[in-house]
Amino acid sequence: MRPLLALLALAAPAAAQSQQRAPFVIAETGQGFATLDEAVSEVRDGTATILIAPGTYRQCTVQAGGHITFKAAVPGKAIFEAETCEDKAAFVLRGRGSVVDGIVFRGYSVNDGNGAGIRIEMGDLTVTNSMFLDSQEGILGGGHETVRRITVDRSTFSGLGQCETENCSHSIYLAVDGLVTVTRSRFERGTGGHYVKLRARQVQITNNSFDDSRGSKTNYMIDLSEGGTGLISGNTFVQGRNKENNSGLIVVAAEGKTYPSAGLRVEGNTATLAPGAPTNPAFVADLSGQQIQLGNNKLGAGIRPFERR
Repeated sequence: MRPLLALLALAAPAAAQSQQRAPFVIAETGQGFATLDEAVSEVRDGTATILIAPGTYRQCTVQAGGHITFKAAVPGKAIFEAETCEDKAAFVLRGRGSVVDGIVFRGYSVNDGNGAGIRIEMGDLTVTNSMFLDSQEGILGGGHETVRRITVDRSTFSGLGQCETENCSHSIYLAVDGLVTVTRSRFERGTGGHYVKLRARQVQITNNSFDDSRGSKTNYMIDLSEGGTGLISGNTFVQGRNKENNSGLIVVAAEGKTYPSAGLRVEGNTATLAPGAPTNPAFVADLSGQQIQLGNNKLGAGIRPFERR
């Protein structure tokens, strides 16, 4: 009979291999789980990174606490589709903070029209190198005092939005009494609503691509619904022909003046019309009545620089 220590030594590598084969692994401990929600529950109110193996998952999770990084082991190969928690989203986030890195979300639809890849309800959020495809909404949420900063970087939003239900949905729709940053991302092929709709005190929207040439029933490229200050710079806009509302590309304070807009800078952007697109939209339409700084924007034929409404 082998000594007990020898048997334990043989068992340990096997256990480690089993953990490694699990699709959801807590990086700090090596624990593996069959479902994402089991891994999230294990974190509790701690801080952890959950590594997600390549695969297509019909799963969802609710983060109720802690600070969790959801990270694809291979960017673009961890795909979540269709399944929502609480009839909201694949990831419902109400912890102390969340990071989503390298994950694909696709095919989300719920009865109220707000089926999303991510619903952020509490805590700050950073999304990098991720994709949101063919759903009612990409990222939705905010509106809680703990949500002060949301960052979206190097991500793709395609085939999103609708106005078939009572309330429209959008590629990104966030309410933040703080800072929303959207950088180096691509928005394309919208299917309704706005591409970026924000109710935010401050915005940094820079170096993105908004390609509406294959959009359908879309509205504004950027809607700062209740005003806001900050910077919109270095973006490229192509306004498409199949618009529900083609009157403006960037619209400020269309629904209210909750946040001051004085000093908002819109500079160094490029905007053109796709073939057949209706002419005469305003590049910036302002309803705040405050001083917005425009500079060095390259506008194609048929686009007016500014309109005060």
